[in-house]
Amino acid sequence: MSVNPAFWLAAQFDVTAEPGPFGRPDPEEVARIIATALAEDLGVPPLDVTSEATIPPDQEDTAELVARADGVVAGLAVAAAVFAATSAGGGSFTPHLVDGAAVRRGDVLAVIQGPTRALLTAERTALNLLCRMSGVATHTRRWAEALAGTKAQVLDTRKTTPGLRALEKYAVRAGGGTNKRMGLYDVAMIKDNHKLAAGSVTAAYRRVRDTFPDLSIQVEVTTVAEAVEAVEAGATFLLCDNMSPELLGRVVAEVGDRAELEATGNLTLATAAAYAATGVDYLSVGGLTHSSPILDIALDLRPRG
Repeated sequence: MSVNPAFWLAAQFDVTAEPGPFGRPDPEEVARIIATALAEDLGVPPLDVTSEATIPPDQEDTAELVARADGVVAGLAVAAAVFAATSAGGGSFTPHLVDGAAVRRGDVLAVIQGPTRALLTAERTALNLLCRMSGVATHTRRWAEALAGTKAQVLDTRKTTPGLRALEKYAVRAGGGTNKRMGLYDVAMIKDNHKLAAGSVTAAYRRVRDTFPDLSIQVEVTTVAEAVEAVEAGATFLLCDNMSPELLGRVVAEVGDRAELEATGNLTLATAAAYAATGVDYLSVGGLTHSSPILDIALDLRPRG
């Protein structure tokens, strides 16, 4: 495993061009994820005892990544980087689709050629990441389709699998969603505990603005009065938490175009249309990343001879 997955991954995402249709994840970050996942599976020193015992070191084979269910694929370049890592850069990975493509059960997503030991050593790590990312993309696509024809967009949250945020947020983009923020460092989000600690919505907002004058600030509100207070304090992005569509409609009417509005809390696909109809700009859904089931994908060796 002498190849650096970061360099291979960067080449697949073509960093000399505009970053992909969904914005490529940082290759160094993805390389860290891959290295951690492989180390977890192979131990130290790295060893796949079954493959080493049953497969000659010079044997090579061809394998296919096959969808076992309908969905949306995401993470093909990540899976390819895993195979490149175990084969020391040998072999080939030929994708048949691009991330964000809809797939049907039985579709071949990619064909991989290389040392058989390397293929089987990489199999579970590659599938863990690819199935997870594709599951997030599939779930997100359902939300994007539910909001089609409205102004509302679906957003993700920070409710991600620890260590996998870069990949899961990329998968949200591949599914047709939008990333809200990457962490606590890039956007200030004033929530209920911040308001309580500071004493009021206005006090919390002013403290953040004074400390970080150029940072984007979002303010969580639960009533029409809080929404008005936040806007009058200077907020231009409001998180309307756990509001009914009726209450949310009142906030939209009161705030108008003075701030972007996001519905959040206990949203479901069944209620998505009702919330979008209020005129909000966004619906944020933690379930995109914390509750998406995987998309079932398998690695099948082609019969020899």
